[in-house]
Amino acid sequence: MVGSARPAPAARPAGAQSVRVMVVDDSAVIRGQLVRALEASSDIDVVASVGNGEVALKTLDRLSVDVIVLDIEMPVMDGMTALPLLLKKQPDLKIIMASTLTLSNAKVSLDALAKGAADYIAKPTSSGAMITADDFKRDLVSKVRGLGGITTAVSDAVAEPKNSGSLYKGPIKLRASGKGVPQVLVIGSSTGGPQVLLKLFANLKSRLKVPVLVTQHMPANFTTILAEHIHRASGMPCAEAKDGEPIVGGRIYVAPGDYHMVVERKGMERVIRLNQGARENFCRPAVDPMLRSVAEAYGANTLVAILTGMGHDGRDGAGNIVDAGGTVIAQDEASSVVWGMPGAVATAGLCSAVLNVDKIAPHVAKLLGS
Repeated sequence: MVGSARPAPAARPAGAQSVRVMVVDDSAVIRGQLVRALEASSDIDVVASVGNGEVALKTLDRLSVDVIVLDIEMPVMDGMTALPLLLKKQPDLKIIMASTLTLSNAKVSLDALAKGAADYIAKPTSSGAMITADDFKRDLVSKVRGLGGITTAVSDAVAEPKNSGSLYKGPIKLRASGKGVPQVLVIGSSTGGPQVLLKLFANLKSRLKVPVLVTQHMPANFTTILAEHIHRASGMPCAEAKDGEPIVGGRIYVAPGDYHMVVERKGMERVIRLNQGARENFCRPAVDPMLRSVAEAYGANTLVAILTGMGHDGRDGAGNIVDAGGTVIAQDEASSVVWGMPGAVATAGLCSAVLNVDKIAPHVAKLLGS
């Protein structure tokens, strides 16, 4: 048995929001774990739980689905084969790829993002070799709710805004750019970030002379592969940052999964420091600690770009950058997969520009004088 459609959920009050989800995994045990985690949220309806991509395609013909949690490795039809077929059948479908945290699965997951998947999630394992069960459930529920457009929180732990249903509404008040000449480019991103990062660096190819610090919400192994992809897209040296290494111009440093990346002044030079301090905004690496340290190490000579992502990680740190005289820009809502992080920064009045993804690279180049 490869799974089945589930009974229709009870009627909800008029105007109530809910996300209709299909879980696709060949393991009945994993499907059960995913379904239980999702059904604990009152605004998520698991409408189907099936065992391979072929059944998922047939199910999509008869059920309305907003988000699919899609396993990578399955018999009959695997996730990578099913992904483009599902998106062809329903282009606005949000698909979260599910995989274990191996290097090979990290490569496949990033390929899936490039081919239209909205996000990825680390699958729970019986060995326990992953984040805690509570962290996994929070991550899964927040991703599904965010991609499904839920804006009313079940709890503070999973309150996430989303693109067209963002919590961040109202006029955006821009501020003047900082007066310092940027000596570092600092980027924070989450959901939808890998695709935007690759596009941004491809468009900035050979134009970056300053060092670049990148914190993307990703687990270990995934950041290793992300750095390789950025290197190929940018043509610049790029790797996961190492504790104690000096920061030099023309190089891109990616925060490793499960480590916060911060900057420390050491005499006349600035160096990378990695730590496994407490998660911030439920994340490690997180953007806020990076920005706080950069504000101290570079002050007004800082340029920050906050890209697509859930939550508000980066908002408080961006405030530190602005207070130090630096410049902050953000991706706009229309081009973001989720306008959480950039929306939080933009509506807090911290940005000198809020730009479509296609306009970010030329604007960065102009500010950097390159």
